[in-house]
Amino acid sequence: MTQSKPFTVLYDGSCPLCRREAALLRRLDRGKGLLLLEDISRRGFEAESYGRSMQELMAEIHGVLPDGRVVSGMEVFRRAYAAVGLRWLLAPTGWPMIRGLADAAYLWFTKRRLRLTGRCRARAAGCRRTDQSEQSCQAALPGDAPSAISCSCGA
Repeated sequence: MTQSKPFTVLYDGSCPLCRREAALLRRLDRGKGLLLLEDISRRGFEAESYGRSMQELMAEIHGVLPDGRVVSGMEVFRRAYAAVGLRWLLAPTGWPMIRGLADAAYLWFTKRRLRLTGRCRARAAGCRRTDQSEQSCQAALPGDAPSAISCSCGA
């Protein structure tokens, strides 16, 4: 039975890893309409329509439940995989003894994803240092967004 409204995943289409994950979820959906994947990096995307800033959406993945509530982080992956019938795959990441570790590991990754995907370099164009070390910088946000997102450029 199909839900009346799909679970919406808000992903950064300018991130190679995020694009691959979105493509996988799209294939797993098999055209059933259980998931809606919205690229937050596309021109004209309005973060405010979800009650969030572009800075917040770029900081970690977000999803919108059929009732309009917004979830973020690992919960998005748990919900997305559940929507396509693969709840069992990520179920352990929601178990009490593992949830905190899985959520912390995801947050560790989000703080480094721009560097890990080659989009944040301390001396690269579009990335300016925010302190005297090379440990931190800002990468320009995608699309029309006038601001930037902080990222870890160090080891």
